[in-house]
Amino acid sequence: MTEITANYDETWKEVIGDYFDSFLAFFYPEIYQQIDWTKNPISLDKELEQITASADSKTRHADKLFQVWLLDNQEVWILIHVEVQSQYDKEFSQRMFIYNYRAFDLYKKPVISLAILGDETKNWRPSSY
Repeated sequence: MTEITANYDETWKEVIGDYFDSFLAFFYPEIYQQIDWTKNPISLDKELEQITASADSKTRHADKLFQVWLLDNQEVWILIHVEVQSQYDKEFSQRMFIYNYRAFDLYKKPVISLAILGDETKNWRPSSY
């Protein structure tokens, strides 16, 4: 029997796109405090497509990537990779690693990979690959 799982990712990612600053302030306050919020973050959908286009994994998730600037007024391009996972996925850690590396490899920019684990499985908390 095949287990059917819900796709919560798209809703989460839409909300993150609309409330990006609030998302970071709540889940990642240390990162939020380092960003110059007087400059609007830029969503990098086309860059994300290049990162995920040649992936070997059968399952692709439409993550969010943003360009932001730091408080020191230096125009630094940081890609923030946000992965929202609501169910157990044995390929999750590997996918996070692949997206992180591909973003760096293609654009030579620092990458922060963030994950929100929304499942109820307390013994499944991947932290590295």
